[in-house]
Amino acid sequence: MVREFVYYSKNAVTSGNFDLTNLMKAGRMDIACNVIIMSFFVSHSMRHNVKLHLVFDGPPDSPKHLEMFPGKNHLESVENKIDISKKDVSGLIKKMLYKYRKGERKEVAPGYFVEKKSFSNVIRELAEEGKEIYILDKRGEDLRDIKFNDKSVFILGDQEGIPKHELKRIKDVGVKKISVGPYMLFASQALTILQNELDRQEIKDSQE
Repeated sequence: MVREFVYYSKNAVTSGNFDLTNLMKAGRMDIACNVIIMSFFVSHSMRHNVKLHLVFDGPPDSPKHLEMFPGKNHLESVENKIDISKKDVSGLIKKMLYKYRKGERKEVAPGYFVEKKSFSNVIRELAEEGKEIYILDKRGEDLRDIKFNDKSVFILGDQEGIPKHELKRIKDVGVKKISVGPYMLFASQALTILQNELDRQEIKDSQE
């Protein structure tokens, strides 16, 4: 089952000329790096079934949509290997942003795409594909009470969350709120809990 996640950052920069040694000043690019790490990495291995959408809305050329779906074959190739350090992950983001070409959905490497597309358009396209859209929200339904399927897509925001005007644009899509617990967590922490719940559901399904 492919797991699909959408991470939105209001301030993450949208060009490749940011400083790899100061990711916080690149619109909190450090958070995006943590999300990538928690999306694809487990101890001594990698997840082959994850597709990650990153939507950056910061200067100088917002919005940018980065899609990562390396898959098993691509992850095993030298060209597309993602390394776990923040330096390597931020270098991948930098490369993808540099490779952007106006008016194109540019494939930077097999499974890695960059284009100019807004958060609401990304979500709408996913909904049109028949996806069931969930957004992480402390006031939402407990994720342990929900049975997810292979059409589930999960939205996470940075430290500022998803702006109200963006949420209004997808109001008619029928986004469902889910909660990972009683406290506000970092995006990467919430993603880890969500991944764990999906792991548990898959194991349970395989035993039934």
